[in-house]
Amino acid sequence: MIARILGTTAALALTAGAASADYSLTILHTNDFHDRFEPISAYDGPCAAEDNTAGECFGGSARLVTALEEARARSNNTILVDGGDQFQGTLFYTQYKGTMTAEFMNKLGYDAMTVGNHEFDDGPEVLGAFVDAVDFPILMSNADISGEPLLADKIAKSTIIERGGERLGLIGLTPVNTPEIASTGPNITFTPPADAVQAEVDALTAEGVNKIIVLSHSGYAVDQDVASNTTGVDVIVGGHDNTLLGDMEGAKGSYPTMVGDTAIVQAYAYGKYLGELNVTFDDDGVITEASGQPLVMDGAVAEDQPTLDRIAELAQPLEEIRNEVVGETSDVIEGNRDICRAMECSGGNLIADAMLARVADQGIQVAIANSGGIRASIDAGEVTKGEVLTVLPFQNTLSTFEVTGQALLDALENGVSKVGEGDGRFPQVAGITFTVDSAAEAGARVSEVMVAGEPIDPAATYGVVSNNFVRNGGDGYTMFTTAENAYDFGPDVADVVSDFIAENETYTPYTDGRITIN
Repeated sequence: MIARILGTTAALALTAGAASADYSLTILHTNDFHDRFEPISAYDGPCAAEDNTAGECFGGSARLVTALEEARARSNNTILVDGGDQFQGTLFYTQYKGTMTAEFMNKLGYDAMTVGNHEFDDGPEVLGAFVDAVDFPILMSNADISGEPLLADKIAKSTIIERGGERLGLIGLTPVNTPEIASTGPNITFTPPADAVQAEVDALTAEGVNKIIVLSHSGYAVDQDVASNTTGVDVIVGGHDNTLLGDMEGAKGSYPTMVGDTAIVQAYAYGKYLGELNVTFDDDGVITEASGQPLVMDGAVAEDQPTLDRIAELAQPLEEIRNEVVGETSDVIEGNRDICRAMECSGGNLIADAMLARVADQGIQVAIANSGGIRASIDAGEVTKGEVLTVLPFQNTLSTFEVTGQALLDALENGVSKVGEGDGRFPQVAGITFTVDSAAEAGARVSEVMVAGEPIDPAATYGVVSNNFVRNGGDGYTMFTTAENAYDFGPDVADVVSDFIAENETYTPYTDGRITIN
């Protein structure tokens, strides 16, 4: 595969040499890195040192350093961009927030990045400090930040960079629902993506720029919609829904995916791949050729030793926490987003069961966990605190409250309202069972709802446990914001799950049909 890509790159270079009006560019790209500075396992969680030595791990910043050096050597004209969500996902973020991210992005030589929703996890203050620390522009076209003093004048809607004697226009795009899924604060408003992008395209075109790249943390479907409903966009570098594009197993579309004259790319997540798109433009800025592939960062990619040394230095304060063994599991605990955001999964059952068990003596009957909070799987064998924190990195706290049966029905309808879209609101539950008809009209998709084996009573009051993010309306669960007797300050959900695993001699992951999808 790599040999074929190299051949394509060489062919593009020859084409550029033969037709002087043509302009060739290699776009190197990442997205949804989530602070995976160290290698990851096949399940996107931590990878043991001995497994990494055996060549069974993927990614890590030390491999990216090598891969970028090699990719830049293959082309005399490259840029490196990111599709958002560099923040959140490991103890490195818990410890360093955006400072370590900024250090390593500067080291890797990024040219630009769009704001992902997770860049807002700790509010505008942490994002603002990150913007101050990086050596490249951070972009977001579809948000008005003028009323937020911590960000105003720090983030541009678009920018122009020069490469190989040509000017390139770069535009950022962030999810419209970011206020629902992160902590943007009250001073930022978001606008529809296609309109925002078109406004920036028009502004860039007015300045004579005819090669325009959108960095979009919005998902594969939105990227295709933007491509269909704008003019002048040449490339969209995507993110947000961890889409793998290419001709390898698990890919959801071609690399690039062409929508009209627009080339759309994305490279999964967690640094497992480095995207490499080779594009040739004619003198009018129209793409005449686009090819490439995400390059897998497996054991065949050497790790840069100085980078390893720096990561090890920064990891020292974390070792005691993440190496603590909390228990063991007889099988993989499933946390794959493609599964947990679409159906009952064993990782969701573990989390919901653990939450409900923790507060069952308080008269709580139902647990609801948003699948967007499940960030990795755990492989069979010993389970460490570090692994649990990788699965549940957000430091959400246990929340208990009381709502009517109707509110619970509304919550389930919200949870399944975007089935098939990979949305994080999909509910993992305990103490309650239900059936989903995905083809039914919105608001009528949930049926056969049972609590403790009895049909739910819309007029009755039920005790519920969730996390503070969901209880306060995150992921669309606004029906919980007016709950009675709410207490949002329980223990960290990761601690609750760790304790639950520890109570079992060997935890056995399972699903039991509590959610039926028709």
